[in-house]
Amino acid sequence: MSNLFPKSVNKLPLQILIFIGITTGVVLAGVTYYATPKYPRVCYAPQQPVPFSHALHAGQLGLDCRYCHSNVEKSGHSNVPTAQTCMNCHNQIKTDSPLLAPVRASYASGDPVPWVKIHQAPDYVYFNHSVHVARGVSCVECHGKINEMEVVHHAKPLSMSWCLECHREPEKVLRDPKLVTNLDWKHPGGEAAQLEQGKKFVHDWNVQPPQSCSGCHR
Repeated sequence: MSNLFPKSVNKLPLQILIFIGITTGVVLAGVTYYATPKYPRVCYAPQQPVPFSHALHAGQLGLDCRYCHSNVEKSGHSNVPTAQTCMNCHNQIKTDSPLLAPVRASYASGDPVPWVKIHQAPDYVYFNHSVHVARGVSCVECHGKINEMEVVHHAKPLSMSWCLECHREPEKVLRDPKLVTNLDWKHPGGEAAQLEQGKKFVHDWNVQPPQSCSGCHR
């Protein structure tokens, strides 16, 4: 019997324990990184190739979000504006500004401006912009007060638990779709009126945000 198993088998229990420990550590690290607010990089504000001020354009000048992000109502992804969109105004305004040199170069060459992406859902998450906008979820609910930001930063967690809070009680954020891009709007009747109106929208529009895994992980 002593020769039935090789001596290396004696190390097997220890190897199994090490494997279980490593696997558990990897799983816990993954959950901590991807499923909690530690991942979404709240306050992340990278330096951009062009110092675009949303506070000026969307706030002071009152440009509608959809002028630059023109696909948010009909596409799953919000598009980054092309140099052509910028040049619609800047072929007459600040035409020689050195700060806009990357935009003019992009317009001339056809190459995109190398914007740094700020809001990025993990690859395993399905998110559709048009569905949310069409049902009255304002830009401000996910992106914060963009119209007050000189430099856009990651304002909300965008974590799984944060998304589920909204999916469980959508009445807290729903508004008339016509007001989606009015980032300063709050229900004039206060929180109670918002909830009452939101519940009506949930009923009338048959809003049933998914709460199962398959709703967002497809």
